Order: sequence, then C-alpha cells, then structure tokens
Amino acid sequence: MKLAQLLTIAGPVPLGSLKESQLKELQTALSQLGYPAGESDGLIGPKTRNAWAEFKTDVFEGNTGMIGPDSIAALKQKLGDIGGGKSYDFSTREGTIAAIRAECRAQDLGLDTQVAYVLATTQWETAQTFRPVREAFWETEEWRKKHFRYYPFYGRGFVQLTWKNNYEKYSRLLGIDLVNNPDLAMEPATALFVLVHGFRTGTFTGRKITDYITMSHTDFINARRCINGSDHAGDIARLAEKFLRSL
Repeated sequence: MKLAQLLTIAGPVPLGSLKESQLKELQTALSQLGYPAGESDGLIGPKTRNAWAEFKTDVFEGNTGMIGPDSIAALKQKLGDIGGGKSYDFSTREGTIAAIRAECRAQDLGLDTQVAYVLATTQWETAQTFRPVREAFWETEEWRKKHFRYYPFYGRGFVQLTWKNNYEKYSRLLGIDLVNNPDLAMEPATALFVLVHGFRTGTFTGRKITDYITMSHTDFINARRCINGSDHAGDIARLAEKFLRSL
C-alpha cells in the first residue's frame, strides 16, 4: 500500500482535519494492520480515532490525536512488513513454514504459542500440504457449484475464506479484485495474509487467537473456535504442541 494521499501531509495536523481521501487511505491501512478502524468511508469517528490511537501507542509515541510525516512513515514501514511487502519462498514446505512464522511476527502475533497454533492450523486445513487448497478439494468445480450455496465464494487458501462479504473485505484491504476473480485467494501471498490477519482480527468466526493464546494463557483446544468450532480441536492442539517444541 503506497499511502499516496497521506504522504502529501507536510507537517503534524489534527486527525480530524484530514481530507476524505486521506481518511479512507488511513482507515484501510489501519484495518490491514489489524486495527479496528471500521469501514473505509472517509468519515472520522470513534473507531478510526481509537484505531489510530492504538497504532500510535503500539508503534509510534506521540499525541494520539495528531498525524504527521513521521507517524505516516512508521505506518508505511509497518505495512511494508506484511503480506506482499516481503518476498517469501512458498516452493517448499519449509519455505512456507518460514513465511508463516515471519508473517505472524509482522502482524504482531509474536508469541511462539501463537505461531505454533497458526502453523498447526495450516497443516490441518491444507491436508498436510502447506499449500493453498479449495474447499472440498477432492471434488470437481461442477460439484462445488451444485452443492455450495455460497458459490463461487467457497473456501480457498491456507484456511477457508468463504462468503462474498469476506472476499469483498479482503479485496478492499489488499487492493485486488477477489470478487470478480475469487481464485486470487489461492495465491500463496494472498492466502498468507488472510490466514494471519484472520486469526488476529477474528474474520473467520468472530473469535481472535488472542482470546485463547496470550502471554499468560495458552488454550490450544479452544483456539479452534477461531476457525471451526471444536472440529478436530484435539488433533490440531497436538500438532501445535509439536510445532511449539521446534520453535
């Protein structure tokens, strides 16, 4: 994300003085980083103010009601660390695992326990392949068209991104058209961003990984609720324990 509108700001200004186009860019950037800025509508409200305040508290010290070149530079640098901002090697299992580890830390899921659980989920959801898969990958496209009422927005990726509203959400965040071309969700870099961002923000079920795994608490069983209720929760928890020992 280039932040073309925000980079025109010459000096510190109140957040509320931003133009609509600048606010939309800021809202999208904050949402991409996992801060709950709400819709990218160009309107200043409590969600946007709170998201910016959280970002400045976490990343750049200063008056949380102000925005300027230095804080925008910090925002740009943080964006450059995630998703397509880095070149990852997805050609091997080891390369994909390294990419997931790096992306987790870039998106502030830095605890070994959190990384282990994301890796375990990826292994399970991709049938051990560590490659993006389609929902019911063993069936044909005609079968999916007949049986999935949300077709063509069936699950794709390292975890299953489903439903049109989620394809629309990540289209806005990533600046790519997943709605008219849902198969872009199969691109490893896109699937990687969705995997980690979804865990951080609760995209898939409304549950975030930090609801279950923090510095003071690790619940590998109930962390499955971030993805799919209690389905195979024990199996994935055991995989997470195994990954944790290797980190």
